[in-house]
Amino acid sequence: MPHPTATLIISFYNNFPFLKLVFGGLERQTVKNFEIIIADDGSNEECKRKILEYDKNSALNINHQWHKNEGWQKNRILNQAIVASKTNYLIFTDGDCIPHRAFIEEHILNRKTKTALAGRRVNLSEKVSSMLNYENVKNGCLEKRLFPIMFWGNIRGRGDRIENGIYFRSTIIRKKINKKERGILGSNFSLFKKDIVNINGFDERYRSPAVGEDTDIEYRLRHNGIMIKSIKHLSIQYHLFHDKLFRSNENLEILKQTMEKKIVYTPFGINKEFV
Repeated sequence: MPHPTATLIISFYNNFPFLKLVFGGLERQTVKNFEIIIADDGSNEECKRKILEYDKNSALNINHQWHKNEGWQKNRILNQAIVASKTNYLIFTDGDCIPHRAFIEEHILNRKTKTALAGRRVNLSEKVSSMLNYENVKNGCLEKRLFPIMFWGNIRGRGDRIENGIYFRSTIIRKKINKKERGILGSNFSLFKKDIVNINGFDERYRSPAVGEDTDIEYRLRHNGIMIKSIKHLSIQYHLFHDKLFRSNENLEILKQTMEKKIVYTPFGINKEFV
């Protein structure tokens, strides 16, 4: 097998049915030469077994990185995945986000030194999410019938950003749409490995979800001279419906310090654990 050209890091915890749908999207990618690292924040033994079984029967190049469950430590397992990666280009996503067939290709084609690419996602409704299975995802149902099923499924609400699912091939349209600056979304961004290593990866003091952990990375990258480039409508993903995660304000003080002091390097990152 040739050496992979990029590494896809998937943050994950305990929901194998969602992860299998993500695998369905990855099986149909327009490029094949990439490695997958499952950054597993302490899933149970049954879930670990299912990942191993899938790996044995799949052509995907899967590396399952796991650590003991000690509460929400997504940033710590992401740092472990960064260290385990075998390529110089990293793409980050979540285990509840199904990739468009060109997801990996667009991140690779648009990569640029001193630049982090920031994509966007469609938020699927509960109805649409419940209609999906491994086979219809692998066959491209979201891309082939995007608007009919999204419109029907979102009539009752709780799904949005349907427009983010439009894939443009025109270079002119792509440039025009992405003139606007956008921030990093943790489930859809990429950069050269050296650029995230230079800021020492993710700050492991973030111990609860949904507040600050993505924004912190964005600010520290910007403080270190990394440009954030939007690839909206190029690298598309479909976010599966689930109940909203608990949001804690305990992360806000860390983020405030990062912003106000223009912090670049965190001592609570990769080197703390692995060097």
